[in-house]
This record gives sequence, structure tokens and C-alpha cells, in this order.
Amino acid sequence: MSATTEGVTALLAKYNEALNASSTDAVMPLYTEDGVFMPPYSQSAVGLASVRKAYDAVFNAITLNVKFTIAEIVELGPGWAFARTNSAGTTTDHATGAKSAEGNQELFVLKRDDDGSWKIARYSFSPTNPPRH
Repeated sequence: MSATTEGVTALLAKYNEALNASSTDAVMPLYTEDGVFMPPYSQSAVGLASVRKAYDAVFNAITLNVKFTIAEIVELGPGWAFARTNSAGTTTDHATGAKSAEGNQELFVLKRDDDGSWKIARYSFSPTNPPRH
């Protein structure tokens, strides 16, 4: 396994843990200063203050219990890579208490920090389960 693959895999594991812990504080160090979070049906959250606000809103609304599976990690050039993942598990809606199946496909654009660690520069995901009616 290359150093890039190891570093990106470790980052994605930390991100997965942060989501399942509903911890904005654990998510934030994983993003670059100019990070962008692009959830479906929402405007992009650009920069750390907006990213923090977006994750706070997510974690106030739902609790996730998901597992990421890495489909591919590709190094794009010096200090840049992308990862394509799939996630599956459950979501609990805080307003109703309803639990539902959660499934997404994700694309992470990653940047190596000055200390050599990988961080999320851009993150977008889309649901793979049909919408509930």
C-alpha cells in the first residue's frame, strides 16, 4: 500500500468515526482551511465557519450509523488525490425518532497538508437509496 493510500485511508476512517459520533469538533480538523462541503439539496458550505455550521445542522437533525467502503483512491499529482467511496447504514431522525436505511456514494478531493497529513479539500455525496414518499 502506498503512503498516499495509507494516509487517505486513515483520514477516511477518522471521518467515518466523526460522523458516527455526531461530532463537528472531530470533523473540523479533517478539512482544509478553504474546505468545501457539498451535500445534496443544499448550497455548498465554503470555508471552515460555513462547514462547521453545516455539520452542526446535520448532527442536530440526524444521527448516522454508517460504514464507508473505499472504491478507489487516485493520486492526481503532488499533494492532491481523490477518493471515491460508498457508505451504508442507518439514519435516525431526531424530530420523529424514525430510523431509515442510509446509502450514499461519495467523492472526496484531498490535499496533503504541510505536515504530510491528508485533509478534505472538497466533499460531495449523493444518495443511492430511492427517496422516501
